[in-house]
Amino acid sequence: MHTRLLGTSGGPSGTGIEVSAVGFGAMGFSHGYGPGPDADEAIQLMRKAFELGCTFFDTAEGYGNGANEELVGHALTPVRDQVVIATKLHITGGEHLTPEGLSRQLRGRLEASLTRLNTDHIDLYYQHRVNQDIPVEDVAVVMGELIAEGKILGWGQSQASEDELRRAHAVTPLTAIQSEFSLMERMFERDVIPACSSLDIGFVPFSPLASGFLSGKNTAGDTYTGNDVRRVITRFAPDNVRANQPLLDLLHAFARDKGATPAQVSLAWMLHKAPFIVPIPGMRRLERIEENLGAADVVLTDEEFGRIETELAAIEIHGNRTDEDIAKLRSMS
Repeated sequence: MHTRLLGTSGGPSGTGIEVSAVGFGAMGFSHGYGPGPDADEAIQLMRKAFELGCTFFDTAEGYGNGANEELVGHALTPVRDQVVIATKLHITGGEHLTPEGLSRQLRGRLEASLTRLNTDHIDLYYQHRVNQDIPVEDVAVVMGELIAEGKILGWGQSQASEDELRRAHAVTPLTAIQSEFSLMERMFERDVIPACSSLDIGFVPFSPLASGFLSGKNTAGDTYTGNDVRRVITRFAPDNVRANQPLLDLLHAFARDKGATPAQVSLAWMLHKAPFIVPIPGMRRLERIEENLGAADVVLTDEEFGRIETELAAIEIHGNRTDEDIAKLRSMS
């Protein structure tokens, strides 16, 4: 497995955090995509991913109300010193939250995550969405203290704007930004990814396969139930599935030429775009783990990458994924 560096300020040596070129998003084991494997199978799948070269595993306190962190911790305890664990917290409270209250909250939430993950430090600790009522500078101060104490090795933000990441980075250098990015969602190419490049901040795309759409396996007739986010992600609406067929046709054509799969071409495009980008697809079956990790070996030439970019520019994407739409799941039976 090829490796990449996230940031230049994280890690024990201060030269960045080294991770596998493709990471593992563990959220789907606990919620988001309907029933998945049981805990024992999930643990074995994560350990198999490690055997295949994956060293970067992503979770969050909010996935399954902490259950996902426990699952990841159980899976990785035997190899803890050989992997990078990232987790995330939602900072609660409004504009009246004092810096002292913020520090207490972050420290308390971090200690709870450390316990669930069965570890003494977090390699990469993200703010799971930027709370607009709390100055990013205040969060950065506390994160800097936690880094100095060895509780975390680096920190990041999720779905941050260029202004937010620059202001935070000026106080305590960021290791990575984790935001949605794929062939179907490219809004961060305008400003955030260039800012990460100029500041030596890693960029970690979640939903790099557009919640599985880019695998090419979904159809307009598919139905989703329960807490499956595809119920409310508009790109999975039947009309949009049909309207997005030109994108899938493009991927299938390149996949045939490369002897790869559409998902692998999607990830290879992302890996070619910048050396500091590390996608974290979700994987709940062994064949998906082998396929997605194998994308690191699918190398696009500059000419192939340019052709994809040119053809993408002529394709209109229908539907998207928003936090507001996903919030609708809470009120759906």
